[in-house]
Amino acid sequence: MSGAWLVVGLGNPGSEYERTRHNVGQMVLDELASRTGGSFKRHRSGARVAEVRLGVLPGGAPGPRVVLAAPTSYMNVSGGPVAGLAKYFDVDLEHLVVVHDELDVPFGAVRLKRGGGEGGHNGLRSISKSLGGKDYARVRVGIGRPPGRQDPADFVLKEFSTTEKKDLPFLLVDAADAVEELVTAGLEAAQQRFHAPA
Repeated sequence: MSGAWLVVGLGNPGSEYERTRHNVGQMVLDELASRTGGSFKRHRSGARVAEVRLGVLPGGAPGPRVVLAAPTSYMNVSGGPVAGLAKYFDVDLEHLVVVHDELDVPFGAVRLKRGGGEGGHNGLRSISKSLGGKDYARVRVGIGRPPGRQDPADFVLKEFSTTEKKDLPFLLVDAADAVEELVTAGLEAAQQRFHAPA
């Protein structure tokens, strides 16, 4: 399956974490699977995987082959499963996209970048270490900063607020659109679309 993209949604396993802010990457993956009719199956690398075609290319041809992957390990040790998947599906860093929660982006916004630091995100740190490089694309799903003096480590493990839950479906659609734009039109086109002021 060389030439495919690997799109990883970060999160923690278990029902107690399912709807928390830290799991928004996996929520985006569910949105992508839903719109492509993909279904997840357990993979020996330690992830749930769905192989799909994402988006539509100019001229109406089906978009590129994409492996959607949700590691079943805890967030802080995502690197092992991601490296295993990249090797199994023969995907290089250029075709790896990691979707994750981002404290430094306001809730409701989506930002994209390639490479750079991990900003204290242990899931990204684990992936960079296991892959031996940082030059992969990130779709950063804004969850905003915790209110008052709340510890960010506690904040990310809590569910979205009642107000946020009303807007969450729109955020998930935007983030899924950003992934689709990235794999079909490239990073720059996706940045132009999602970084422009509303």
